[in-house]
Amino acid sequence: MPPQLRPRDLVALCFLGELAAMVGEGVQFAGSHEQIIKEMTQIEAGRRPRWVFWSAQADAHPLVRRGIHLDRCWDIAEAHRILVGGRQGDPAMAWATANRLAASGLPKASGDDLFDFASEQDPGDRGDPESPVRSDGYLRPEAVAGTWQSSTARSLAWAEAAVSTAMQQIAALSQISPRAVITGQSESAAALLCVELAATGLPVDRPIIEQLIQDSAGPRPDDETHALQERRARDAAVLAHAPGRESTDLRNPLQVRELLASVGVVVPDTRAWRLEPFRDIHPLVESLLTWRKAERIATTYGWHWLDTNIGPDDRLRGAWTACDGAAGRMTAMNGLHNLPIPLRPAIAAHPGYLFVRSDLGQIEPRVLAAVSGDMSFARASQADDLYAPVGAALKVERPVAKIAVLAAMYGQTSGAAGEALKDLERAYPTAMAYLRRAYDSGVASRAIRTYGGRRIPMWENPVDAPVESWASMTAGRGRFARNAVIQGAAAELFKAWAATVRLTTRHLGARIVLCLHDELLIHVPIETADDTAAAVDAALTASARRWTGSSTVRFVSDTSVIRRWSDAKD
Repeated sequence: MPPQLRPRDLVALCFLGELAAMVGEGVQFAGSHEQIIKEMTQIEAGRRPRWVFWSAQADAHPLVRRGIHLDRCWDIAEAHRILVGGRQGDPAMAWATANRLAASGLPKASGDDLFDFASEQDPGDRGDPESPVRSDGYLRPEAVAGTWQSSTARSLAWAEAAVSTAMQQIAALSQISPRAVITGQSESAAALLCVELAATGLPVDRPIIEQLIQDSAGPRPDDETHALQERRARDAAVLAHAPGRESTDLRNPLQVRELLASVGVVVPDTRAWRLEPFRDIHPLVESLLTWRKAERIATTYGWHWLDTNIGPDDRLRGAWTACDGAAGRMTAMNGLHNLPIPLRPAIAAHPGYLFVRSDLGQIEPRVLAAVSGDMSFARASQADDLYAPVGAALKVERPVAKIAVLAAMYGQTSGAAGEALKDLERAYPTAMAYLRRAYDSGVASRAIRTYGGRRIPMWENPVDAPVESWASMTAGRGRFARNAVIQGAAAELFKAWAATVRLTTRHLGARIVLCLHDELLIHVPIETADDTAAAVDAALTASARRWTGSSTVRFVSDTSVIRRWSDAKD
């Protein structure tokens, strides 16, 4: 077991109805939530263990609500997702995987049916009724459901099972690679950060966001009738450009195509990028594109959204998850991850605070240089603009070099991108071979693992799919795998960076309030903003060196101190 994760470091913390329990080396305590929190606060201050949670989403909430900060944790659910891939991470599956038990053998929980005798009444289970583990080695369904832990002894036994699972997971990740254990640590920290993000919220300037919504969607409606009138008024502004077509439903793509065709704009679909070139052809197109932006705000980010998700403390809140179930990106609800750009001026630091905003630059090609071990590509990463030395190596202009690199990672092999790929193969054979191996695995339906050890399962072509579509589906799977090894690794680096920033800026009063793809937004007191910005850049260097095991590849970030999110340069 790696020295950074010794058994004595692990202390499980479980909240179970009215009871809670802690178990670790030299620690065994059960009691009320308040009693446990008092004890764990003392242990955190002195021993600073790595707290084991079945899931931080559940067990860290009581702590975060009380403003208790934990430095380190191990999230069993997130570690399970690294080991097997996908979204599942419940204790039953995590325990079974850690103990090498077949998922097909998981016992079912008893239902409400009088004749359902599963779980406790299972005649095949002769195990100790005071243990959460059945005689067949699986966890009791009622323990997983939280209904079995009805006593101090049972609560302690459940916490002991958590410690055991964590140790088994660490051993399993160590067999993949030492880096996989590090991934387990940073993914666990990201899970804890998600709980904090949901509690902290994103600061909002309420008067500004109300004005922006009003500008796009109209004034706050008095009732549903008023809302319908405003909707019809928005539609009428577009339909006025096509007399005789006033009955068109602008929310029906087929009818919108017919509307456009009536003014001479014939398109195969009505996507915004498809319509952009026709802006000057007819005023209907410009009006339609403007309507879409307003409609999105009115229907998705309008008055109801504001009232539901922005609290009296002027903070936008939503649930966060540390892993999207695919390559492993963080996700958020309630608009936190897809807030329209026109609303960004309303994301503003509260009085006495500023934002430190930091965005990773050219992250995917730099990750490719790191994970592939291509030394020539690594040397190119030393430049502020990686595409400039790549362009020189390929003897093409910088924009062409950028297209070539992105095409390689996204699996585009036709047209001009295909020609550029041939030059990349010659200039950076190790990096291209890395991508090709991922592609081949995808085509063959073989699961792949990211640089950090996360398993990404592959699927097979549906047996009922038309034979003529198999080739395209197979190639699509290869392209997915080719990109997943890069996006997955980039997500791992991002979360390692965010976890480091979380720890190294806390003494400055800084709090991360948004993690958006490759971007961090940190709310910080005015007097420590510059120090926080410097710490964020230092955290990138430190976490990248720890993640890659070297400083061969240079990672860069655009870091600035701003008042409003919209002040950041794109």
